[in-house]
Amino acid sequence: MLRFLVVFLLLRLPVAAQEAGTVTFIEGSLRVIRGAAVLRGIEGMKLNRGDIVESSGQGFVQLEMPGGAIVALGPSTQVYFFSRAAKTAELVVLTGWLKGEAGSNAGTYCYASPLLAATSHDGTAVLHASGEAAEFFIESGSAGVSSVSPEGYVGHPSSAKAGQFFSRRAGQAVLAAPRPSPAFVDALPRAFRDTLPSRLARFAGKRIEPPRESEVTYAEIQPWLTIGQRWRKGFVERFQSRLKDAEFRRALEAHLREYPEWDPVLHPEKYEQKTSPAAAGNPDHEPRR
Repeated sequence: MLRFLVVFLLLRLPVAAQEAGTVTFIEGSLRVIRGAAVLRGIEGMKLNRGDIVESSGQGFVQLEMPGGAIVALGPSTQVYFFSRAAKTAELVVLTGWLKGEAGSNAGTYCYASPLLAATSHDGTAVLHASGEAAEFFIESGSAGVSSVSPEGYVGHPSSAKAGQFFSRRAGQAVLAAPRPSPAFVDALPRAFRDTLPSRLARFAGKRIEPPRESEVTYAEIQPWLTIGQRWRKGFVERFQSRLKDAEFRRALEAHLREYPEWDPVLHPEKYEQKTSPAAAGNPDHEPRR
């Protein structure tokens, strides 16, 4: 019986380690890309490391993480759950609005965009990201704010305290200000203006499985294929099965210059080791050891 229990617990560990949070509120709709499939997000579902979540145009989504942190997503927000360990997590925001609230026991959270990142273990931070700019407001607590390299590496952090505002445009340095800009305040989603109440207890003890809708299309995954190399590592293996779809394959071919790591999969013949002339002319030839 003891052996059985040990094996059972060991088998469960990888599954538990994959869990990154729970969806506890959805206004509008939520799309979740898991593996190479698209799921319809529903309240109570578990999120896994590697999931890509996207809120709808007028949507609002609340996620609750292990340790008690709460993350809210505003309208048209795309987030990749890049990593999740026991006490650390990294969420990558491609576009949209994210608000993260974490207490002292929640662990360390890195909220990153292709231009700007903030790392916090106690406090509230609000991130707004677009294609050419990113902004961070440290609402409470403290954080380390860093620029992000084109490859997705977070730079050396600068200490930030409550009330400070940071912004960066593509190709420029990080700018700091003592308060958020009027434009940022005006655009802030209404739901972000209040403390986010926990709703996790409503789903305690329930295992809610989201419905699977389809295989991911090229258009749905294309914005993620060109993010920093650090973040997109593993995408070739993850989405390789979609090459069976002719339209997906044609679209990849048309934009191959943007993600050259797909070339060996699309054109393996270019990377096959050539047979030497001596070996080709002599069937008994053995390669030199």
